[in-house]
Amino acid sequence: MRSTSRVRSVSSNRRLVFAGAALAALLAGCGGDADANLAGQAEGGAVAGTQATPAPANSGVQRVINVEVETVEPSDFREEIRLTGVVRAARDVTLSAEESGVIREVIVERGRTVAQGAPLFRIDDRILATQLREADARAGLAAENWERRRRLFEEDRVGSELQYLEARFQLEQAEATAETLRERVNRSVIRAPFAGVLEDRMVEVGTSVAPGTPVARLVQVNPVKVSAGVPERLSGEVRVGSPARISFDVLPGQVFEGQVSYVGATVSARNRTFEAEVVLPNPGGIAKPEMVANVEILREVREGVVVVPRNAVVRTEEGFVAFVVEGWSNGAQADAGGTARVRTLELGPTQRDRVLVLTGLDPGDLLVVVGQQQVADGDRVRVVRSRGGDR
Repeated sequence: MRSTSRVRSVSSNRRLVFAGAALAALLAGCGGDADANLAGQAEGGAVAGTQATPAPANSGVQRVINVEVETVEPSDFREEIRLTGVVRAARDVTLSAEESGVIREVIVERGRTVAQGAPLFRIDDRILATQLREADARAGLAAENWERRRRLFEEDRVGSELQYLEARFQLEQAEATAETLRERVNRSVIRAPFAGVLEDRMVEVGTSVAPGTPVARLVQVNPVKVSAGVPERLSGEVRVGSPARISFDVLPGQVFEGQVSYVGATVSARNRTFEAEVVLPNPGGIAKPEMVANVEILREVREGVVVVPRNAVVRTEEGFVAFVVEGWSNGAQADAGGTARVRTLELGPTQRDRVLVLTGLDPGDLLVVVGQQQVADGDRVRVVRSRGGDR
């Protein structure tokens, strides 16, 4: 019995030894594969980092950003009120007939430029002319009768005072009638009340007209008026005599200078604006009525201030900043770099693509105008282009 128990114990011990050896071999094999896999992952990770992520901060490599700079220089800043206006003719009237009759002659065709007082149309005046001759004859007879009555009464004391007064009255009446007919004959010719362009014609030869019948439209286009609506908050800024510049999108390169000639006294309840007008000389009729105009009314001129491109200013949660380059000067080698430094700005008004800087920049600073969105305070930069004067 003892020998049998001893045999079983030895057999169990052998099994345990074999199981332990197999487990050790299995662990050794797995451990080798895991080490190999980890090594491969580490190598792959190192390659990906080289392509997609920057070098660690403690690697000694610092990024260098290419930028363009502009030397800050003092300049004048024109603060202007920018409005949209419409061109109006200085005068635009519809001419009407003042006498009845038939149009016998069209003297000027539409589109022609006419002088003040130039005849445009002629109405048949033959009946009026006959009546005028009759009135002139009666006026002549009344004048002769008056002269005789006057001499008899004043010199010879012949006749009554009533006859004397009646003779004078008949003369005045006859002369007034003749003068009325003469004026009517003159008005049978329709004339231009001012110099301008005959823009439209509403009658033809043979058209019968009466007093008040429209016959033509006359427009004066030199000078012209540009009318614009000014917001009510600027009521104290726009005055008669304020300098103004007018330009047109449809006339590139054409800029007209003028002054505010009229400022409205009331504000429109519909759009809360008041009217302002600028009178402009318009030789050749380049600016046409109803054209849309860009109106710039001078508000203030500030001399010797810092004005920078608007896109050089970066907006942050705290306000506005800009970047300047320190440690670099014009004339340096292309690979000579500098350091970007942030400046907090206080801004004034903006005009077109320039903005007034009240505080934060000084004349002579090298302002970053290209690349300012990629740099941060303290970054190394390479100036690839410099604008402005020497530093």
